[in-house]
Amino acid sequence: MRVRVLFFGILKDIVGKPVDAIDLPEGSSVRDVLAYYQARTPRLKDSLPSLALAVNQQYAGPDTKLQPGDEIALLPPVSGGAGETPARQPAGRPRYATIVREVIDAQRICRALKRGEDGAALVFEGIVRNQTRGRKTLYLDYEAYEAMALEQMESLAGQAVQQFQVRDVAIVHRLGKLEIGETSVLIAVASPHRAAAFDACRWLIDTLKRTVPIWKKEYFEDGAIWADGEPFPGEIPRANSGG
Repeated sequence: MRVRVLFFGILKDIVGKPVDAIDLPEGSSVRDVLAYYQARTPRLKDSLPSLALAVNQQYAGPDTKLQPGDEIALLPPVSGGAGETPARQPAGRPRYATIVREVIDAQRICRALKRGEDGAALVFEGIVRNQTRGRKTLYLDYEAYEAMALEQMESLAGQAVQQFQVRDVAIVHRLGKLEIGETSVLIAVASPHRAAAFDACRWLIDTLKRTVPIWKKEYFEDGAIWADGEPFPGEIPRANSGG
């Protein structure tokens, strides 16, 4: 059976390609995909303890059985920290989340979100700064496992509305090349009460940065590197784990 395999972030550099298609025996699992690439790219073995896996845009363990045509993604750490694994939302047109490649207009998004019953409208913008650990940053380049990232962001927003009892949420993440001072991610929360808006906004950005498959490459005067990520939350299986 033939399956499609995706690589993101630094894994593209290690494997030498962003996407591949391989043939496996019927009944194979994700673990067989990992073995296939370890045999051909020994450097990959060192990365396995930190990698998460996805099958058809859902986090999965290495023993997940595969079907013909499945899409397997190898995911390096995103932004770090411990947190919750987002629950899956029903498929459908996103209500809360958007991925864009153009400049994010915070005022327009906030205006569209507010209603007469709101007592608070809170906007968080993550912006590109001009240095990282003392090195001058020229610009950033963001990439994502787009379909999965959009579903994860949508799920997080739905959880925030229920958990914090806010009225509405908007999450917008930008991909591609971003200059210094530009907005990479925006979270807007509308709520009858300010405390809930603050709590929901903080939870959303912290959890998004830990679990949503988006990576950034930092460009400096003397070269470029993929930004380091910290471990995925414990609820997300690793590439070298069982189950």
